[in-house]
Amino acid sequence: QVQLVESGGGLVQAGGSLRLFCVASGRTFRRYAMGWFRQAPGKERDFVAAITWSGSSTTYADSVKGRFTISRDNAKNTLYLQMNSLKPEDTAVYYCAASELALGPMSSSYDYWGQGTQVTVSS
Repeated sequence: QVQLVESGGGLVQAGGSLRLFCVASGRTFRRYAMGWFRQAPGKERDFVAAITWSGSSTTYADSVKGRFTISRDNAKNTLYLQMNSLKPEDTAVYYCAASELALGPMSSSYDYWGQGTQVTVSS
């Protein structure tokens, strides 16, 4: 199995920036695609961004395009989400996930999930 641990969440002012981290352990020899999802109180978990194992392809939710950047460092088994120009609407628990087969917005495509890290953006 793969274990994922997110960090880097916190409280930030609107317009500010935050960088999230996700460190993987376990079966990291597999070439997993990775993604970020988020869940606000009372809402379903939504797709944020995803990246292929090589980093050659990325995809983003429309709501974060131009503001968020997903990246990875396979040598460090680490996934990143750089979040700029943050809005109060970005407030949520952010989860990283790993997929053995697919890249995309469907949560069912992901096999492993982290515990989440809270991001709060004040207005």
